[in-house]
Amino acid sequence: MKADSAHKSKWVIAEVVFGVPFLLGLGLQFVFPLSFPPGIVHKILASIGTILIITSIGFIVLTRREFSHYDQTTDPGHPTSKVIKTGVFSISRNPLYLGSVIMFLGIALVISTYWALLVLLISIIVCHYILIIPEEKYLAAKFGVEYKEYTESVHRWLGRK
Repeated sequence: MKADSAHKSKWVIAEVVFGVPFLLGLGLQFVFPLSFPPGIVHKILASIGTILIITSIGFIVLTRREFSHYDQTTDPGHPTSKVIKTGVFSISRNPLYLGSVIMFLGIALVISTYWALLVLLISIIVCHYILIIPEEKYLAAKFGVEYKEYTESVHRWLGRK
């Protein structure tokens, strides 16, 4: 980890914040099964889940392409030199985290488990406090007015103001 970065631990990343609780949810599903009702409801939810997974992959790929275009790392443990405001960043200040949420929501629907939905809610809260808040403080301190103007025009998760 670099001294000039939002996070000091290599474990403070979306893969851990979303992945570890999701694995816990799978374990809970194995021990205490809580599935969606079978039949048409499950088929509809699984279809929606599949669409969400595909959407999330597209979102993540577009985000990584935008980072690459500006020669920026996707690792919050390394410094950044630019505020990216184009592409998916024009509609979300946290498109990788949004992509993760959409991905895990889609998987939860496809595999039909309430546990995965519950831990996803917990992951979103953890993401907010462990990932997003420190990153926003880092970016505000580093880029000042430029970052403030960006936050005033684009929502944290999705949409323009």
